[in-house]
Formats: sequence, C-alpha cells, structure tokens
Amino acid sequence: MQYDCIIVGGGIAGLQAAVQLGRYTKHKVLVIDSGYGRSTLCRRYHNVLGWPDGVSGEHLRETGRKQAGSLGVQFAEDTVVSASREDTGFSLAGRSGGAYSARTLLLATGLLDRFPELPGLVPCFGRTVYVCPDCDSFEVRHRRTVVLGAGDVGANMAFTLSERTSELTYINHDGTPVSEEALGRLKELGIGYREEPISRIETKGDGEITAAVLESGERIEAERGFIAFGGNEVKSELAKQLGVERLENKHVPADPRTKMTNVPNVWVAGDLGVHAEQLTIAMGEGALAAIWIHKTLCQMDGR
Repeated sequence: MQYDCIIVGGGIAGLQAAVQLGRYTKHKVLVIDSGYGRSTLCRRYHNVLGWPDGVSGEHLRETGRKQAGSLGVQFAEDTVVSASREDTGFSLAGRSGGAYSARTLLLATGLLDRFPELPGLVPCFGRTVYVCPDCDSFEVRHRRTVVLGAGDVGANMAFTLSERTSELTYINHDGTPVSEEALGRLKELGIGYREEPISRIETKGDGEITAAVLESGERIEAERGFIAFGGNEVKSELAKQLGVERLENKHVPADPRTKMTNVPNVWVAGDLGVHAEQLTIAMGEGALAAIWIHKTLCQMDGR
C-alpha cells in the first residue's frame, strides 16, 4: 500500500501535521513513531497558550494521537532506518522489518538532548530541571539553581540564567575544559563553579530537585536546575539518505513559506529544522507543512 503522506516522527510537529492532514479527509496518512523523543521526556511545558500551569509532552502526544486517529490517520510503532527515492515516491524500511511507501514525506524526527544517566534526573525534566532558557528561565527567578553541564556550553547557560537569579552554581560534570575568559566571567558574576562528576540528583515529591550530589559527597543544594552539555543528537540521517540539504550542525533548512526541503515532496518540521526549538513553533511548522503537502497532493491528482 502506498500512502499519500508518511510522517516520520510522532512528536509535537508530526502530530500537528497529522491532525491538519486528517482534517482534509482526502489523504491516506501514516505516522511512523519510535515512541521516544524530546516530548516524551518533558513532564511540563510552561509557555504554551492555554496551559498556564503547564502541560506534559506525554499528554500532548496521547491526545494528539487520539485526535489524529479519529480523523483516519494511521500509526505504526517503528523506527525508520533507511529511506530512498523511487519513481512514484519514496520507500522506507523500519527496524522491525516493516516496509513503507509514500508519495510525499514529512520528516519530523527531531533531536535528543545529551545528558548523563544520573539517578533522580529524568523525573525532574520539565518540573524543576530544564533544557531551554527561552522556554523556562522564567522558572528559576530568584531560585537557588544548578547548571549541570560541560565546558563553555554550561558556562554560557549559567551566564544566561544569571539575569534571572543570583544564586547559581555551575557543575562541570565531565571536566570539559572551560576557557579562561569564561572562568573569569563566572567569578565576576559570583557564580559558583565545581569541576567534578555528579553522582546523583536528590529530589522530593514529584520531580522536585533538592540537591546535586557530587562524587566527593558534597551536596549542592538547589531548587531548580538546567542541563547544558552540548552535542545534542539531531536526527537527520534519513534526510541525508534522501539527498536533503543539511547544515553543518545537521539541522535541515527548508523553504520558510512551505517547509519543503531542497528535495521535491520532502518536507521538514519541528526541531529537525532550523528554528528556536520551541514546542509552539514545532506545532506551527507541522501545520504549515501539512497545508502545503495537501496542496501538492491535490496538484498531483489534478484537483
């Protein structure tokens, strides 16, 4: 069976596109989702219109799947490992052994943040430990905050957060060298600095950080935390296989009006693309891509 559109990635951008395409009631649409991504980790998004107390990524994914499913969109739980162009469209192969075919593709495979596997850390994501200062630096205002990071990346996060709180400690977990300039600025701003591995995150209640415990046993008390290790994994391997242009950082540029890439009938939306890595922007890009996928499919069919 050949689908009119396959959406690779069932995160926020992919699901928003699925809902938009489903509402046209004209197209056979399949979402292929591995079930793991940035939105599965975030327990609370705080800067989304209509959710003043925040909303979890899992809630949005669950409700999005139900909404798209009610519109006839189909779902497959799989990880696409290869993609190729064919005369009539595109062929995809999944890790499960599944084979998929589509006339158009939307790549919404996103990225994954790099962070160490520390006991107690993941339950805090989106609740009291964050990754994006544009989204969540508001949450650390006047709070005792730790930056868990590496090298100058972590130092730069600390500099950004210093505008929100004066109670800051940067823990250089893996000992990546910090430049002399950054070390000097940390001192100048009164930001505490430790260069030592973290052994665990102490918490109370439902993902509420209370301290970062170093290997030496020292406890750095905290009410909030940010991670900043750099080296995030941009999931653009399928784009590369299809001949889609990638930037040096592996993100995928697209036409700003249509979200189509340099390869005809391949679109991109969400964190895989080039933007501020915001949930709300991912939603908008998913809807925008879907609108132009619909227009293209109508042209293909002479409508």
